[in-house]
Parts: sequence; C-alpha cells; structure tokens
Amino acid sequence: MYLVKDIGGAICLMAAALVLLGTWPVVLAVLERRGRLPQHTYLDYSITNFLAAVLIALTFGQIGGDTPETPNFLTQLAQPQDYWPSIMFALAGGVVITLGTVATQYGWAYVGLSVTEVMASSLKVVIGTTLNYFLDGRINRAEVLFPGVGCFLIAACLGSLVHSSNAADNQEKLSNSRNYSTGNTPKEDLTQHLLQVEEEPKDCEEAKPAVPNNKAVEKALAGTADFLIDLEDKRSIKVLGSNTLVGLAIVTFAGVCYSLFAPAFNLATNDQWHTLRDGVPHLVVYTAYFYFCLSSLVVGVALNVWCLYRPMAGVPRSTLRAYVGDGEGRGLALLAGLVSGLGNAFTFMAGQAAGYAAADSVQALPLVSTFWGVVLFGEYRRSSRRTYTLLGSMLFMFVVAMAVLMASSAHRKPL
Repeated sequence: MYLVKDIGGAICLMAAALVLLGTWPVVLAVLERRGRLPQHTYLDYSITNFLAAVLIALTFGQIGGDTPETPNFLTQLAQPQDYWPSIMFALAGGVVITLGTVATQYGWAYVGLSVTEVMASSLKVVIGTTLNYFLDGRINRAEVLFPGVGCFLIAACLGSLVHSSNAADNQEKLSNSRNYSTGNTPKEDLTQHLLQVEEEPKDCEEAKPAVPNNKAVEKALAGTADFLIDLEDKRSIKVLGSNTLVGLAIVTFAGVCYSLFAPAFNLATNDQWHTLRDGVPHLVVYTAYFYFCLSSLVVGVALNVWCLYRPMAGVPRSTLRAYVGDGEGRGLALLAGLVSGLGNAFTFMAGQAAGYAAADSVQALPLVSTFWGVVLFGEYRRSSRRTYTLLGSMLFMFVVAMAVLMASSAHRKPL
C-alpha cells in the first residue's frame, strides 16, 4: 500500500486535487446549460466516480507489502466483519457528499457556478475543518489554521453579496431590454416569456424532436439581456427571475452536507472514537474510499432515478428508457465523474499524511471554477463596478485562505 509520508508530497496532492475538484463542476454546468437533464448527467457521473475509487484502490492500495499493521486494500475488503464500524463511517460520508453534490447541481443554475462553489466550499471549511482539527488531535497549528478558516468565512459572505449584486444587475439589464418594454416588472415579463416557450410536453419521451439551436446563446453578447434570455430558454433548469433566497438556501444545504463527509472519512480511517476491537488495524484510506464511493453510487443512483419520475425545479419528467437513449453529453458526464473521483482520492491521501484540516485547502477550488465560469460562460460580463469589486475581494480572500491552510500542515501523530 502506498502512503504519502512527507509534507511536500501531501501539498503536491492538494494542488492536484484543487485543479481536479475545481474542474468537474464546470463540466456538469456546461451540460446543464446545453439542456441535458441533471438526472441523466448525475447517473453517468456516479458510474465513473465509483470506478475511479476502484482504480485507485487496485493500484495505490495494492502497492508494496501486505503487513498486519498496514494491510492492502484487497486484504481488508475480504474482512468486513473486523472493520464494520469504520465502514459505516465511510458509508455515511458517501451519503452526505452525494446529497451535497445533487444540491450543488441545482445551485449552479440558481446562483451561478462561481458563487455556488464559493459558498459551499466556505461552509465546508468553516464547519468541517473545525471538526477535523479536533479529530486529528490538533496536529495542525491552530494559530495558522483558524485565521485561514476565518478567511473562508469572509469569502462565503462576499459570495452571497456577489450573487445579490449580480442578480440586481441582471434585473436591470432585463428592464432596459427592448424585448421587455410592456410596462410590467422585469420578473412579470420574464415569467410571461417563459410560459410561452415552455408549452412543449414536460415528458422527455412524449416531446417531439426539435432542431437544437446550439448557437443561440453564442449569437448574443455575453452579459446582455438577450444572452440571459437565450440561456434561460436553452438550459434544463429554469431559474431566471426566481427568488434569490431559494438559490442561497440550496447552496447552504449543500455546504452543510459537504462539511460532514471529511470528518466521517477521518473517523473511518483513524478510529478516534475507538470503535474497532483491540489489535485490529485502522481502515486504510483506499478501502475507506472504496466504501465511501460505493454508498455515493447507491444513493446517487436511487435519488436520481426517483427524480426522473418526480423532477424538481421545473425540470422535465424523464424515464430510465429516455436516460439510456440520451447519449448527447454522456462522455463529458463520465469524464466529470472520473475527475471528481480522482480529486477526492488525492485529497484524502493528503489528509491522511498532513491532517484533514490542512487538506481542506483544496476547498479553494472556486478559484478554478470561477476562472472557467468567466472564460466559458461569460459570468459577470457587463456587470456593475460593485459586482466586480465584490468578486475580486472574494477571490483574494480565497487565495489567502488557501495559502494559510496549507501552511498549517503537520505530520500526523499515531493515535
């Protein structure tokens, strides 16, 4: 079994995880903006996310000698009766991260990719890092760690302000648009417009094939009212003109779920509550990650199959038959699952070496997501100076927080 034993190696894994975990949300957001149903996308995503755990376990988890103190992956997999308390913690971690990821999918549509990642990650750090600090026996330097946590909290507050400011900018663009000069409020005009374009059947199998207008959004300049309207017509989750608090509530729920999965994984691999029998070695990170992703797969598939027939947020109803036949964008969804699986694996490998509290520095992933959001999606184009100022301040706080959390890294001590 391969173990990371030095701080330098742990930091390299954190850096790689930062890029990977900041990229996969962009891929899923692209598919949603193209009109692919989030249920179809997540079902594909779940498959390769689990396969990434299997790949990591059968490679890194089998490297080196198999000793009683550090058994390999397959050895522990064959003895679940000895490790069931730790397995339960790993399974619980997989459940909460799945709930957070599903909520995040809808959060991207409501508040944008950048703000969703900022707020969810910041809440994860504020709650999860504090829990991991105490679970890890306070191996990270508190005088360095908690100022970094404070920076994440400030970034979360700034993220909320960015969303509110950008939403106000969008409403102003709609009110000034020549397409919405009926005398009603922008929200009333938008609602009327969406009712006109949503007269098609809400069942994917009943809907008649339509010629996709893949260049509709590209023809409108990014950040303009026409751009916002074209995007709303095309995307699978209709949210433009909705209540701001709905999006913030979804993202807050996702952040709370995200804050619990790393502490659960920490308990699974280090047994701080001494639930294992005397003489039984701890569950290695690769075995724990296998069970973690297994429960994520089961819950993710069950939840999204249910959502096929009982969709949320105005998403059209679908079926398993429609999902199987929906091959458009499947490759990107499968890629996103693989990237996410590898990113989480690297995070846990680094956390086992340098402390899970320090490994939470990868939650600065909005730095990557915001870059892609601006470059690919035109987020914040033609926004107000106030929005740009808040956005810059938010990103600056993330850079500071990431650096401070990495600086708090320390060698793990035997428990």
